[in-house]
Amino acid sequence: MIDKIQRRAGSRLVIISGPIASGKSTLAVELVRLLRLEGFSVALTDVDTVAEMALPTLPDWDWAHGIHAELIGAWLTTDIDIVVDEGTSNPTEVQQVLDQVPAGTDVLHVVLTADFDASLARARADSGRGVSKDPRFLRAEHETYAHHLSHLPSGLRLHVEGQEPAGLARQVFNSLLP
Repeated sequence: MIDKIQRRAGSRLVIISGPIASGKSTLAVELVRLLRLEGFSVALTDVDTVAEMALPTLPDWDWAHGIHAELIGAWLTTDIDIVVDEGTSNPTEVQQVLDQVPAGTDVLHVVLTADFDASLARARADSGRGVSKDPRFLRAEHETYAHHLSHLPSGLRLHVEGQEPAGLARQVFNSLLP
């Protein structure tokens, strides 16, 4: 399988966008696992990890998104086969990342959609979550994402409900094939 994908020149970037608690992180981890099993070198980036590096003194999330975009750009200048970006979820953030992408990089933008009630259940089941367990906060975030949805570039759109992470990862993997 690796030969089919490696025939494309240069690095590839997979951007996974979605509302809070839609399964972006779960999908990203599963996709990275699958890609590595297929013999690819992969870097996984996510904006939350970048922000955590500066907590509790993080100036603001815009700053974290800027550093995150630069990190993605830096990974794309290495010999890594595929960079998987998780957490870039509005048009401004996407453009910030794309501004750092070297010319000739293949970009697959995976846009997730999710039902609010299922997202709330996922958030509440995750002990590591904070404010995203609050239904008012989560509803507002989902509505904001819905507003941005038509403005996001999309190479692959997936509705997560009723699908297992491995199946979603396989769909993304298959989209990377020529």
